Amino acid sequence: MRMRKKKNLQPRMESCETCWIKEPKELRGTWHTLMPEAKEIHLELGCGKGRFTCEMAQTHPDVLFLAVERVPDAMIIAMERAVSMGMCNVFFIDGDAEVLSDYFAEGEVDRIYINFCDPWPGHRHARRRLTHEGFLKRYRAVLKEKGEIHFKTDNRDLFEYSLFQFPKAGYELSEVTRHLHQHGVVGVMTDYEEKFHTQGMPIHRCVGTKGDLSLPKEVEADSKEEA
Repeated sequence: MRMRKKKNLQPRMESCETCWIKEPKELRGTWHTLMPEAKEIHLELGCGKGRFTCEMAQTHPDVLFLAVERVPDAMIIAMERAVSMGMCNVFFIDGDAEVLSDYFAEGEVDRIYINFCDPWPGHRHARRRLTHEGFLKRYRAVLKEKGEIHFKTDNRDLFEYSLFQFPKAGYELSEVTRHLHQHGVVGVMTDYEEKFHTQGMPIHRCVGTKGDLSLPKEVEADSKEEA
């Protein structure tokens, strides 16, 4: 669904300049200067309206949270949410996941979140999926050794596809589940996630841990699935 254009977008963006990173390339390798006491740096790709990022930042005040969002009309809502909550450990980047290595130095990020990304159905669009092998290999450049990617989606086809992409890109799969909230809500939800869960749709989730890309890996998703 296309995001509706927001009125007075630029003035609203400027009013949130305390959490808006306009030139992310200038902070490459020095993101910790935003929060020297931060124990880790966590990055969300495609934060939408920012509920997940802001609530995670609120829950983990010792972690620096960064969010990349390509759609300013969505990002302004996220930034205004962060400002209204008085968050000091979350910042937003108007940028693109394809060029993360332009924003971050090697091994600078501890964890990446990919929540309910566009499934891009159809074989010819596969390379656009944020969990395609090509993207996953790009993330390796900014993730530390043993860094993690936490992935959630409501799309079963995308999830099954992704379970084979992670090992191909050198990630070890864990915490694989096809019904995350079956026995009650687990963790912080996104707005979409709450909507889907309320409608009775199962949420799929897995964690990919950065390993050795040179070693061939095979995935047996059913053996790894959690109840």
